[in-house]
Amino acid sequence: MNARIKQLETQCWTHRIGGYLIDGQLHFDSEKFAELIVRDCIDALEAWRGEPFPFDENLAVSLIKQHFGLK
Repeated sequence: MNARIKQLETQCWTHRIGGYLIDGQLHFDSEKFAELIVRDCIDALEAWRGEPFPFDENLAVSLIKQHFGLK
């Protein structure tokens, strides 16, 4: 797993399920994980906003892959 995805994954373990404290048990919040990945993609693209070249879908895909270290 890529280092950035691993960083996001570690933020998604919680002692709460549906807002209720579960004593001693960890739960992986997959909704939070998905949201963090989407937000991270948006942040990666917004970093290129205002660059002096046309922005297209191929560039967006390339930037997201680069951001997450994917091939």
